[in-house]
Amino acid sequence: MLDGSPQTPDAGPATPDIGVIIVAAGSGSRTQHRELKQFRWVARKPMLLHSVQTFMAYPGVVSVVCVLPQSHAADPPPWIFQCDVERLMISVGGKTRQDSVRHGLDDLPDEAAVVLVHDAARPFVDHDTIGRVVAEVRAGRSAIAALPVIDTLKRVGAAGVIEQTVSREALWRAQTPQGFSREVIVRAHREARARRIDATDDAALCEALGIPVVVVRGDERAMKITEEGDFARAEALFAAEP
Repeated sequence: MLDGSPQTPDAGPATPDIGVIIVAAGSGSRTQHRELKQFRWVARKPMLLHSVQTFMAYPGVVSVVCVLPQSHAADPPPWIFQCDVERLMISVGGKTRQDSVRHGLDDLPDEAAVVLVHDAARPFVDHDTIGRVVAEVRAGRSAIAALPVIDTLKRVGAAGVIEQTVSREALWRAQTPQGFSREVIVRAHREARARRIDATDDAALCEALGIPVVVVRGDERAMKITEEGDFARAEALFAAEP
């Protein structure tokens, strides 16, 4: 939490209790490529595999649930099994991201008391960021990785004319993972469904229900690959790593 208090890495309990949901059920239509974005190779391996292996290597993870499109869930690509298959679950994606996360929650084992939700489109998440999120959840707070906005922001009208310069003070760019106690995230999804609340991510879902969420420092390397040009930027970022 960004209140001046130290953010120590998560030491983890004696018994693994972290469940990870990797949302990889999108169509990737903005890349205009025949292959699903989350299955394409970037930085020497399929995009989704980066996240699976990173979370599998994090201490305390009891299960990683990959939420795939319905068309691929029954017959996932073989490379996805390049990990600890005993901790790997494949879940079927829903019509929306919110539906997909809910399906992933249903497939988590009972031992998963801490839940992390991560977008497959962010393949370069690191253990330090994961640790900061998990530490907050263990302290009783829901948390997301995020970065402060540093660019000048403009509100632009339909004609492309600038209408207002928006203050960037107190604005943050949300990343993933986003972390919650299992009780909190299950309740948030249950209540949102009952009240027909839609949100673009799980933090926004909690906000809509009055559940506080704090931010922890994310990482610039955890870029989101959304459009075709992002693949080249991701390759350049990987090549620049020491």
